[in-house]
Amino acid sequence: MATRLAADVGGTNTRIALFDLEANKFRALKTYINRDYASFQDVIAQWLTGLEEAAPSQACIAIAAVPSDDLVSMTNMNWSFSCKALAAEFRFRNFRWINDFEANAFSLPYLGKADRDVIHTGGGHEQGKLAVIGPGTGLGGATIEPQAQTWNVCACEPGSTSLAPANALELELFKVLLQRHSQVYAELLVSGPGLLRLYKLLGDITDKPGSARTPADVSQLALGEEEETAVLALKTFSALLGSIAGDFSLATGSYGGLFLAGGIVPTMIPFLRASDFHQRFCDKGAMSANLGQIPVYAITTAQPGLIGAAHAPLN
Repeated sequence: MATRLAADVGGTNTRIALFDLEANKFRALKTYINRDYASFQDVIAQWLTGLEEAAPSQACIAIAAVPSDDLVSMTNMNWSFSCKALAAEFRFRNFRWINDFEANAFSLPYLGKADRDVIHTGGGHEQGKLAVIGPGTGLGGATIEPQAQTWNVCACEPGSTSLAPANALELELFKVLLQRHSQVYAELLVSGPGLLRLYKLLGDITDKPGSARTPADVSQLALGEEEETAVLALKTFSALLGSIAGDFSLATGSYGGLFLAGGIVPTMIPFLRASDFHQRFCDKGAMSANLGQIPVYAITTAQPGLIGAAHAPLN
């Protein structure tokens, strides 16, 4: 029971490792391309064939899927499995699955200084409930707080909450969006696809269409200051992310610290610091001063999901 299988299963790749609880270290870390396997069970079986020590009897799997009981169905690919059947097949006496943002939340107390970068120092060390929010394919979030010598984690859906304009340009954007959508919800603009949508809308509004075809193109052009519309899109994206992150912290009562996760944020940390992100994070009327005391970090480690799966309680 001193080791567990920890896995982080995304839409493209799966990372599996053996976590040694006593040494607090990963061993036998392998990355697999999901499309090469018919099922998640096949990935576990492949990993076990290369394991040079006894197979673990406990496991925790972090998966990009909607929280459920026994049946797990992935959001971005056609893998599904029964937890009971999987645990029986691989003889896991203790087994748990958590979704990707629950895993991010479970990782937060265990992130070292090398695993995160400071966006805003706030009032000191984080205490109390922590929140994590991250733009990617959508906009996910979760909270974590200490409870009876363990951790209580709650998965949240900030991407489906409403978003409001805060300046004249955003008002123009929202006017266009409301002609196409019944509601302007957060991940419509604050996500990878949302960044590209924002870029195209700004090109239309300013009559300066750009050349980017993917969210990564927009980021690259903006960070290199190669295109005016891309820079404006990333500035607006940063401001909107600040607004929704502040709302998320207030709505969940997470005053101990806010962490930004996902693949987009680590590439743009200096840009984010120089943007209106933190001003918009704090600009919440009577609660502005309270929000200014919250430390804000960007998660920079490549595997917060694996760290969370390694530390999540199994019982």
